[in-house]
Amino acid sequence: MPLALFALTIAAYAIGTTEFVIVGLLPTVAADLAIDLPRAGLIVSVYALGVTFGAPILTALTGRVARKPLLLGLMALFVIGNSAAALSPGYETLLVARVVSAFAHGVFFSVGATIAADLVPADRRASAIALMFMGLTVAIVTGVPLGTFIGQNFGWRATFWAVAGLGVVAFLAIAALLPSTLSRAEPARLIEQLRVLGSGRLLIVYGMTALGYGGTFVAFTYLAVILEHITGFSSASVSLILVLYGLAIAAGNLVGGRIADRDPVKALTVLFLAQAGVLALFSLTAVSPWLALPTLAALGFLSFANVPGLQIYVVELARRYRPGAVDVASALNIAAFNLGIAVGAWVGGRVVASPLGLGATPWVGALLVAGALLLTLWSGALDRRARPAACPA
Repeated sequence: MPLALFALTIAAYAIGTTEFVIVGLLPTVAADLAIDLPRAGLIVSVYALGVTFGAPILTALTGRVARKPLLLGLMALFVIGNSAAALSPGYETLLVARVVSAFAHGVFFSVGATIAADLVPADRRASAIALMFMGLTVAIVTGVPLGTFIGQNFGWRATFWAVAGLGVVAFLAIAALLPSTLSRAEPARLIEQLRVLGSGRLLIVYGMTALGYGGTFVAFTYLAVILEHITGFSSASVSLILVLYGLAIAAGNLVGGRIADRDPVKALTVLFLAQAGVLALFSLTAVSPWLALPTLAALGFLSFANVPGLQIYVVELARRYRPGAVDVASALNIAAFNLGIAVGAWVGGRVVASPLGLGATPWVGALLVAGALLLTLWSGALDRRARPAACPA
């Protein structure tokens, strides 16, 4: 693999860290800014919404910009956003800073996968893309717990300074290692994205993605608070538990890809059913440290195991119903993931602020995942109905 790929992986690591590290910092941020937990949860939501809506628009607007200058500009924007977060005097300015970082996130992954594929021979493109996205997985395993540890011991602003430093390293790596003569694909126009959204079959899968991913974030957004206030772990222990959760996520992502290869709908049906069950179970086991840890490991495994299957399924359906816009359909599924994060974090905040309280977030999340399960069963039924028409006797 060319060294340029590792520059993209470093950038993906920095971006993944800044997206998810806020989960471990919510109690610290809420206390420092004197805000309640539902308002702190919106810090997660606005970032995800920035990725959801900023990525397709900004990707289309920057489609004619040369690839290397575009990536350098995105990493500069990323550093500015995280530095602004570290310097934020209050809650509102922190939200704005997070949106700035989110814009860089969305466009980077829209164009980064294409660049990674172009850096290697055709038979190694999937491996190249996987290497770049490994930065996200490694960020969940190491960056989030380390960032949480820094925030708990030196203040949450120190975490954002550290992430900004990662952005500078990624900027320098891209400047030094990425070739200047990168091919540029024809930019996807907004009208093409709207045509994809006009496909009812693809909209069902986007709903599966948003509900399945969002259901996890109803509870995951407040995981550090749950572990401290309900389970009784110390704040120092939370960083170590997040390592366990991250390792489970990495394992689930790998296994989920393998079991979804042959029949993604069947795999997703089983995974969503298990995910809803484990979320509901966490509502009961969260009160016990000994029961909460294995439940969390299972939840981490299942939460991201559905990601490969959802992405594969979107590509399959796009080839069938929107063959001229497969890349756009795939990118919009990434937007659906982030829309799910935003909705899940918002719903979690409403639950925390309601009489149900913090302890209800896991089973409310299970209801959202159950919605994803119903959509999966519906989509599978539509697939079976379409097969006889596609394969006449």
